[in-house]
Amino acid sequence: MRERPVWNAPPPAVGTSGEQGRWQLRARVFEADDLRRAVTRIAHEIVERNRGASDIVLVGLYTRGVAVAARIADAIESFEGVRVPVGDLDISFYRDDIGIRSVAPQGPTKLPFDVAARTVVLVDDVLFTGRSIRAALDAIIDFGRPMAVQLAVLVDRGHRELPIRADYVGKNLPTKWDEDVRVRLAEIDGDEGIEIWECE
Repeated sequence: MRERPVWNAPPPAVGTSGEQGRWQLRARVFEADDLRRAVTRIAHEIVERNRGASDIVLVGLYTRGVAVAARIADAIESFEGVRVPVGDLDISFYRDDIGIRSVAPQGPTKLPFDVAARTVVLVDDVLFTGRSIRAALDAIIDFGRPMAVQLAVLVDRGHRELPIRADYVGKNLPTKWDEDVRVRLAEIDGDEGIEIWECE
């Protein structure tokens, strides 16, 4: 097992304004109960598709994917009686825009297991262009050769730029390109829900 360098940089704060204008809440599409049901459904689908949980590892992408992966592991344990190993993955140095914008490491990559010959389920909060997932695939391969890689997301908002598709989706949420989908989790944001924001 190899481990990446540890960074202690906090995740960037979500601002309410930007260069193009001020962001405002357009709609709140999920509440806490909706999130819980989505996580539970994804957990059941993962176990069903893989005929159990014995060869599965969950790898959450910083920041909110890490929290979602932990919730999925808790859900699997509650009905399957098996604790699925969970890892955390920082993809900052694998992104394809690394030369365009500054690199901001999100947290330490921690994979306390061998990915070789395991089914790795990547977990993220929102699937958008697919570029973050492409970076995550490159990062995972640096740690070994998984038997398979699957993808679980809470929200698929469309607008893909790469041929990447989620295996497990909490909610398909059609959006405009210039809208922002924000997943809010109690352990990070002090609130639970999914919101759509738009720029004035």
